[in-house]
Amino acid sequence: MQLVVISGRSGSGKSTALHQLEDMGYYCVDNLPAALLGQLTQEFSADHYQSFTGVAVCIDARNSMRDLEQLSQQLGSLPEGVDRQVIFLDAHDPVLVKRFSETRRRHPLSRDDRSLAEAIQVEAKLLEPLLADADLVIDTSDLTLYELRAMIASRLGEKPGEGLSVLIESFGFKRGVPSDADLVFDARLLPNPHWVRDLRALTGRDPEVVEFLESQPEAPAFAADLIAFLERWLPDYEKSQRSYVTVAIGCTGGQHRSVYLAEQVFAAISASYPSVQLRHRELPTLEAG
Repeated sequence: MQLVVISGRSGSGKSTALHQLEDMGYYCVDNLPAALLGQLTQEFSADHYQSFTGVAVCIDARNSMRDLEQLSQQLGSLPEGVDRQVIFLDAHDPVLVKRFSETRRRHPLSRDDRSLAEAIQVEAKLLEPLLADADLVIDTSDLTLYELRAMIASRLGEKPGEGLSVLIESFGFKRGVPSDADLVFDARLLPNPHWVRDLRALTGRDPEVVEFLESQPEAPAFAADLIAFLERWLPDYEKSQRSYVTVAIGCTGGQHRSVYLAEQVFAAISASYPSVQLRHRELPTLEAG
């Protein structure tokens, strides 16, 4: 039985993620009292629920403090045969404040003596145990609703037994390191195509940029070493029962060097990891392979 627990701070996109899972054939329950998780999994182990892909539940700060404190224990004592995954969604504090301000919704932890910003910080503290239990953390700060749905579909769409789900993501350091990255590599030491006038408006996917970078000895060597590192160590991540690994590759703007490297890595490991995904954070579209 597949069990997906969606959690995260209010405004991070939990409802969007749950709707996507519903479209994927999951039986979805929002705001489930955490104390009922064991009973729910027992009920859905019955044969007449086999038509569903699995069960997805949203458990967050709307639960009681006691239930949240005991959730780790419940997750560890689920019935045999339950394949559970905890997906934690989050976003930067200013982004969450902006989302609530735009929708004019009341934060579930708001009080007369507590500002919205304070409620968001309190919520982060309450959910720390769930964050620690998470198999996958997704930073939705820069994702549209459509991009979040696509990411949920691509990363949770694999069937059990298909192995480690790997996301290769390029990014620009000037906008910060992705908070959900497991491994981060810095490509800023490579020659920068930005300083070549004819290449400035292009990206690391364009043949002209690829040709420029591969004419410099550092870039192919960096790519080869990065691929060798991942080919050596990703199997050990898989052996350690990890379901997801996000590999983030950054350069200054996230347009040339990091994109080139992400494309090279994606092509090299796709044969070993059929569920590998590719995303270029600073480019206009979400890449999913």
